[in-house]
Amino acid sequence: MSNRLQTAQIQQLDSQHHLHPFTTHQTLRAAPGPRVIVKGEGAYVIDSEGNRILDGMAGLWTTNIGYGNKELAQAAYDQIMELPFYNTFFKTTHPPVVELSRKLAELAPTHLNQVFFGSSGSESNDTAIRLIRHYWVLKGEPKRRIIISRKNAYHGSTIAAGSMGGMSHVHQHSYPVYEGFRHVMDPYWYGDSFTGESPEEFGLRAARALEDEILRCGPENVAAFAGEPVQGAGGVKIAPDSYWPEVQRIVDKYGILLLADEVITGFGRLGTWFGSEYYGIRPDLITFAKAATSGYVPLSGVLVGDTIVEALMAENDDFNHGYTFSGHPVACAVALKNLEIMERDHLVPRVRETTGPALARMLSRFKDHPLVGEARSIGMMGAIELVADKKTRRRFSDPGRIGLICRDHFFREGFIMRAVYDTMVCAPPLIWTDAQFEEASAVIESALNKTLQDVKGELTA
Repeated sequence: MSNRLQTAQIQQLDSQHHLHPFTTHQTLRAAPGPRVIVKGEGAYVIDSEGNRILDGMAGLWTTNIGYGNKELAQAAYDQIMELPFYNTFFKTTHPPVVELSRKLAELAPTHLNQVFFGSSGSESNDTAIRLIRHYWVLKGEPKRRIIISRKNAYHGSTIAAGSMGGMSHVHQHSYPVYEGFRHVMDPYWYGDSFTGESPEEFGLRAARALEDEILRCGPENVAAFAGEPVQGAGGVKIAPDSYWPEVQRIVDKYGILLLADEVITGFGRLGTWFGSEYYGIRPDLITFAKAATSGYVPLSGVLVGDTIVEALMAENDDFNHGYTFSGHPVACAVALKNLEIMERDHLVPRVRETTGPALARMLSRFKDHPLVGEARSIGMMGAIELVADKKTRRRFSDPGRIGLICRDHFFREGFIMRAVYDTMVCAPPLIWTDAQFEEASAVIESALNKTLQDVKGELTA
């Protein structure tokens, strides 16, 4: 398409026919229109004007092994030629879904041995919600329906998953937010909830907000707590070390289920196969998507704990839930090859030992920049907080305005970083080399300096 149509023509057709996700369409359709990406090579994407852009977001927290991998393309082709599609309804299965299920059980924590498949993280979190509530019905406690999540959590954009998440702009278009969800403070030590405690003290306070909400609702009414090991779309919010052990203690104390949303942190992002391992927590369910196939084909799922499976097996009735593309054979074949490549190329230990520390070093170079309040990272996820006053952590007026200015400088300089309000976040492909870290570092310095010139009158002297 890019060879047959000039950029302006593609943008015009996009405006006429394509509704984008999470977009102000009036603004997007004003000149010059959307960027047109036509190719991907390794850690880079290439636009319709021939610009080679270093992708600091792995597409959307997704392309862990990078772009243009011929082995994944061949795996998809081979499966399409053998069995392009068949459903897993009606007492039917096929080899790719069985093989992938076994592989995922091998990689997951030991008590998670079965998988329910979908095509997106939103679908998988909807599935988890239904599994959680159905479990408690099977256990004779149907009043346990409330699922507690956190403010600024992102669990998807379907109405149920969006309601479980804690983002007000997602709730805005639910009309209304589904009942049965509650939200407590997020464990964001640098954020608005900070009152001067040490990170350890703050982490304990944030975790105990969960216990307060359980008691407020009545433990007999609470089904589960849902959380991302690291809040990704909320701004790469990394909990203090004291947080997750206290959360685990609380869910154990009250006998509620723990859902770990690993749509972003799964498959090596933190230097472990799953973020739950990094933090030493024992979730009853793990939702995943994105990097399971490195984004080459849509696939998601829920890893389901043995306790829940035993409850399902004890009742001879249907779990009336599923999707046409649950366990799609092509998606499963690509996922299997993707995981094989990640193991062969040692990408998970590489994050832990090499690329994760390199990202931390790169971002720490900018902690003293006049615009930077905090530079943080964990594994191959990082963030830079843009503030008007470093000492007081005062933010800029009109949250998100400065982040967009900075993001546009990044794009013009040839490096993709995402703005979450005034937090610049990155999650590069796991294949980055020293050369890519140096290239990114140079762009960060330039983009921050240009943003500083744009807003220097707003900084505290």
